[in-house]
Amino acid sequence: RAAGLSAYLLERYNMDLNGIILVSSVLDFATIGFNKNNDLPYVLFLPTYTATAWYHNKLSPELQKDLNQTLDQARDFAMGAYSRALFMGDALTGKERETIVDQVAKFTGLSAEFVGRHDLRVDSYAFAKNLLQQQQKIVGRFDSRFIGIDPNPAASRAGYDPSGVAIFAPYTSTLYHYLHNDLQIKRDIPYEIITNDVRPWNYGRFVNGYANALGALSEAMTKNRHMRVFVASGYFDLATPFFGSEYTFDHLGLSPELHKNITMEYYKAGHMMYVHEPSLKKMKKDLSLFYQQSMTRRP
Repeated sequence: RAAGLSAYLLERYNMDLNGIILVSSVLDFATIGFNKNNDLPYVLFLPTYTATAWYHNKLSPELQKDLNQTLDQARDFAMGAYSRALFMGDALTGKERETIVDQVAKFTGLSAEFVGRHDLRVDSYAFAKNLLQQQQKIVGRFDSRFIGIDPNPAASRAGYDPSGVAIFAPYTSTLYHYLHNDLQIKRDIPYEIITNDVRPWNYGRFVNGYANALGALSEAMTKNRHMRVFVASGYFDLATPFFGSEYTFDHLGLSPELHKNITMEYYKAGHMMYVHEPSLKKMKKDLSLFYQQSMTRRP
């Protein structure tokens, strides 16, 4: 929305924005669409699986030592051997396939048998369901640091998101308190945090394709070379993975000069990183600096 609006305001009203902030963003839905013949999400989610497995101590000892170094290895594997293996499809056989299966298992904390049975392609829902299966626990989608009891271990998917149920109630009560006491709005209508009532979503010109705001953001940044973009990503976000944001911003088609206007920051939390107090403090510091930089235009 913010990416599209930056281009629309410029084109329709000649409004130059100083900057926009993207929190746990997805600009290209191909990066999160686990659909047949779209291998991209499996590649882009893998480092988040690694971070999650690291948090829950499911990796080998050498990978548990330093999160950043481990994630660098996961990125390299995802972009290299793993991408090539998925590209090969059914042509990947024998010892070569076994090697990749073992590597995926190594970086995800899942069993090699499970990875092989899923043909090297484990979507985020299957991962959340199976990482802690032996403990009959599931991990959160919005924030994979959260765990919950699996109510139906035999099912293929988790029945709920532990990170969602942990924060939705406090969010709702806080909003009700604000509306009733601060704004003096007394209407007793339910607050819908997430609802299927908005579906089916109409993506207009993206029908029969993936919704994509890359062109809009690239256009806005090219025409308004002073506009800065802040991208906040959580390492434990199984909804919009941080590696997906990196991939997206590496495919904007911008000049090196304009790439300098992009600031990417990472947090040891999930989709709503501000529920984690250390991340909240870091984010406040990061954004304060971003606001200052955005208000200072270069000649």
